Amino acid sequence: MRCVRVVIAEDSVLLREGLVRLLADAGIETVGVAGDGPGLVRAVAEHEPDLAIVDVRMPPSFTDEGLRAALQVRRDRPKLPILVLSQYVEERYAADLLGDGAQGVGYLLKERVSEVTEFIDAVRRIAAGGTVIDPEVIGQLLSRRRTGDRLEALTPREREVLALMAEGRSNAAIARTLVVSEGAVEKHISNILLKLDLPPTPDDHRRVMAVLAYLGAR
Repeated sequence: MRCVRVVIAEDSVLLREGLVRLLADAGIETVGVAGDGPGLVRAVAEHEPDLAIVDVRMPPSFTDEGLRAALQVRRDRPKLPILVLSQYVEERYAADLLGDGAQGVGYLLKERVSEVTEFIDAVRRIAAGGTVIDPEVIGQLLSRRRTGDRLEALTPREREVLALMAEGRSNAAIARTLVVSEGAVEKHISNILLKLDLPPTPDDHRRVMAVLAYLGAR
């Protein structure tokens, strides 16, 4: 397996160094670090990593500098996977990052870093082009769904499948979680795509588009 190379943008030296060590223990190389948005842009340009891990709130205002820098990086390098880490559930940031329908995107709460196995798995999936959204974000968005939303047509089980898709799970992983067959999962996904009006096209990744619809990012 080829070593994943990452750049980390995080202003907290303690957390940044902890991430470097945690990733190194998993065989993931940190090739550059930054403490602010401009530093992230420079580090990505210099090191051309496989993944950028970015804190949302960084100097000078500690609002959305990290997110804006991540979006700039994605404009410059559309295929670069980005994992955004946030202290709190900030739904609009997930929507902003996913807004172009690009693959290789993650949005996780910082507390997930302590769940080491799951965090490393998420890092690898995002670096490979997957999409991983924190379950807390998914839960908050689901609780705010408006009556008449096209998601209202989904059954409870289809919603469960779509939620797991939003977490970046494969069909096999979804089947194990829900204790059903992969064939049943495939059928649920087919129904989801049909109900969300996502016919096959040569240009769009329908699985990602379904997640975008789920997150209200379109």
